[in-house]
Amino acid sequence: MRRHAKGCLTAILKFFLLCTVIVVLFNVTFRIIFVDGESMLPTLQSGDWIAACRLAEPKQGDIIITNTDNAYHARLIKRLIAVAGDTVDIDFDTGVVTVNGEALKEPYLQDGKCVRGTVDFPLTVPEGKVFLLGDNRANSVDSRYEEIGCVDADSIIGPVVLRLLPMPFTIITNPD
Repeated sequence: MRRHAKGCLTAILKFFLLCTVIVVLFNVTFRIIFVDGESMLPTLQSGDWIAACRLAEPKQGDIIITNTDNAYHARLIKRLIAVAGDTVDIDFDTGVVTVNGEALKEPYLQDGKCVRGTVDFPLTVPEGKVFLLGDNRANSVDSRYEEIGCVDADSIIGPVVLRLLPMPFTIITNPD
């Protein structure tokens, strides 16, 4: 009887150790965020749970998550459009975004609607900053607005790599 109890206790301890290692590893590597809002439609829906990889270097076209250093004191979930030194221009009639004179291919956009915002274009992204846009350009507060503007590159948590919920899991990839 004691032998059986000792074996059960050992199995339980191993299980909790494994769970602890998984939780610690996941917290170091990933950040789980709840999507609240429609700024990333149709790519992400309000109510989705997503994971950003803290160890991956974000690149143009990635959906990223930032810390809360903005006028709304909220994390931003937006698409990385341009980095420091890039010049961004938007044709608000057609919705076409150009970076350094080259039109972006944006197959994830639902329509060509793009609200002007309060920032003047063309705009050169300052050193240490990035320019972000939501996929739902008719309903997204992003770098087109002075309240957000160009965001500190250091505030990026990482690129979104997974949609965890609703099921099934979806791997989020850059459209390039």
